[in-house]
Amino acid sequence: MLGEYRIEGRRAAEIAASVESAVGRGDLEPGQVLPPMRELAQELGVNPNTVASAYRTLRERGIIETAGRHGSRVRSRPASTARDAIRVEASAGVRDVSLGNPDPALLPSLAGAFAAAAAHSDERPVMYGEAALDPELRARARAAFDADGIPDGPVAVTSGSLDAIERVLTARLRPGDAVAVEDPGWGALLDLIPAIGMRAVPVAVDDEGPEPAAFERALDEGARAVIVTDRAQNPTGAAITAARARALRAVLRKHPSVLLIEDDHGHGIVDLPLHPLAKGDGSWALVRSVAKAYGPDLRLAVLTGDPVTVDRVLGRQRLGPGWVSRIVQRAVVELWAADAVVPAEVSATYARRRDALIAALERRGVAARGRSGLNVWIPVADETSAVARLVQSGWAVAPGARFRIAAAPGVRITVSPLDASDIEPLADAVAYAVTGGRGDGGRTLAT
Repeated sequence: MLGEYRIEGRRAAEIAASVESAVGRGDLEPGQVLPPMRELAQELGVNPNTVASAYRTLRERGIIETAGRHGSRVRSRPASTARDAIRVEASAGVRDVSLGNPDPALLPSLAGAFAAAAAHSDERPVMYGEAALDPELRARARAAFDADGIPDGPVAVTSGSLDAIERVLTARLRPGDAVAVEDPGWGALLDLIPAIGMRAVPVAVDDEGPEPAAFERALDEGARAVIVTDRAQNPTGAAITAARARALRAVLRKHPSVLLIEDDHGHGIVDLPLHPLAKGDGSWALVRSVAKAYGPDLRLAVLTGDPVTVDRVLGRQRLGPGWVSRIVQRAVVELWAADAVVPAEVSATYARRRDALIAALERRGVAARGRSGLNVWIPVADETSAVARLVQSGWAVAPGARFRIAAAPGVRITVSPLDASDIEPLADAVAYAVTGGRGDGGRTLAT
């Protein structure tokens, strides 16, 4: 059952650590079946309840899953193996369009903002016991939320979108709860949910966001929370339209106890209007990161939501990092005050690159998606062969397995590194890759 590997330990924590470390090293592989609890208890000379506790810990950490009489097995993607490991290394001579980064040329200089923030700190250093939020950042964030029709609520600051989402989930849900997520969706989020002991339920996505029927099915089946991306969805570029927002709100009204989390990381780089789902009732949160507009290393996101949820997030944050650096907060205030990023200009640049690539692929009979944001999603019949052929042609793309649960295969291309001269050669390479070199331009795939 386990080959040559022997699970060890006398206490539940030791048994769980033995399995988790074996999974991390690759000694126990995804899908491998673990011994029945009584059998392992007898082998280790411990009480079956000890093994049951160890298995429960492993389930909560996203390492194993249990399927009733079929027993327990290592998850197909254990939490100890991040989806970022599913990637193609771009060797010499291969262009890397896989990473999802913004274009450095479209990011503002941070030097002046941090110099001003440091000077502000020199005049009045922030000490223990002071407010966690810069007052001007709070005011500007709340004004921007108001302008976009986001319901009134307190503001918090976290170290990026994923930090905010994790804090909201753990503030409201418990291990074992089901969370509805977009599929395909953000790989880091799909890793996070099992890592905190929760279960991801896939919801299909089209160009206008989550499909209402799939959305409703996930909630009918017991999802306790739902996470949606309002604009620039990763990896498909979907953006929620006004009509889709109305349809999804209608579903949410039937499930008033469901926690709604909205990710608007596209704020600052997308000029499509925001159509928030939150209406100010129930449990909800909306988070905006500055990573795409100002750079991934500026680890800051602003969060708003219902008072109970935000209060729980702030309370738990006080017992951990305490607060996000007020110097970093002040630098973001300086960037906002200077209008360092103009969404229409940045969005137009990314749109030109996306639209050019999608049009070039369409001329070759290849279907592709990318309504907003930095990425283009291309359905393929076989991810492994398509990725390999593209590498041979000089392009490293992101395998769709990084973003999928039950969705059909695909590959993601980030348009940030592209210029006009790249479009035709890349489209040729993609057309070759998705057809297996048959030369039919992908027409069989696109139908």
